[in-house]
Amino acid sequence: MARALITDAAGLALSADERAFFRDADPWGFIIFKRNVETPDQLRALTDSMRESVGRDAPILVDQEGGRVQRLGPPHWPKYPPGAAYGALYERDTEAGLRAAWLGARLIAHDLRAVGIDVDCLPIADVPVSEADPVIGNRAYGMTPGQVAAIGQAVAEGLLAGGVLPVLKHIPGHGRATADSHHALPVVSTDATTLQSTDFAAFRPLAKLPLGMTAHVVFTAIDPVAPATTSGTMVRDVIRGHIGFDSLLMSDDISMNALAGTLAERARATLAAGCDVVLHCNGAFDERRAVADACPPLAGDAKRRADAALRLRRAPMPLDVAAARDEFAAMNAGVA
Repeated sequence: MARALITDAAGLALSADERAFFRDADPWGFIIFKRNVETPDQLRALTDSMRESVGRDAPILVDQEGGRVQRLGPPHWPKYPPGAAYGALYERDTEAGLRAAWLGARLIAHDLRAVGIDVDCLPIADVPVSEADPVIGNRAYGMTPGQVAAIGQAVAEGLLAGGVLPVLKHIPGHGRATADSHHALPVVSTDATTLQSTDFAAFRPLAKLPLGMTAHVVFTAIDPVAPATTSGTMVRDVIRGHIGFDSLLMSDDISMNALAGTLAERARATLAAGCDVVLHCNGAFDERRAVADACPPLAGDAKRRADAALRLRRAPMPLDVAAARDEFAAMNAGVA
């Protein structure tokens, strides 16, 4: 039975040791990074070999947002704009902004499906504030929860129309963090009422999306110690409760410096808090093994949510790709 784990590979092709490890560990899914990407044929061979190693049609994820966060890029794949470009269009013309967001996501899905990737870590529902760390910055769709949620929904629908599952991130919000959780633990001291009307509010309209990713952020008004990823209070009361997210919840990468303890301890704390699946990236081989040993097979509600998400995978809806690319380019001309 698949383990409550999403993991990665070191290079452009699986080594014999990686194949054996994946066969034994049986992670629920895999994630692709730039180091895994060279050409379309190479990437398709890699994703095929990942699925072959576990003997099933495992989900394969990527962070393909556009802007600063784009694992597949030129010369083989188009360069996509950051989320803020859709926000700028939306502020001029609401329908144009939503159409551009849908088209961009639909075209990204076209690119991903062709190389065997069927999950994209989008949309972002983080609502940044002016004094926050720039880690979110122009990745965000706007500065208000209503605009962010509306564009996020369009992005999710574009991905789904292209046969790619969306991942809602970073629940319950990374926009107010004054540190980059890749490097340090962000602590947000904003009161709960304000959080509910701003940060958390952008996620509530998107709560039915099939997959979500947590934020490694402490919200002192709710849990003064643990970041959302490892906080049972945050997962139960805010993510599952206030936001109403009952789909599969994965952690952000547990190797990020925001979390404390050994990687195995981080994995166990993540699952104990109520996350369904641990995401572990960029680890040495022995670290991957330690994390896998800490992650049990999917069972109970976690398996129910995982199965429900995968049932939503569909063949792409028809698309005139050339016409869509022309329309998308025209809509984004002159938008930073």
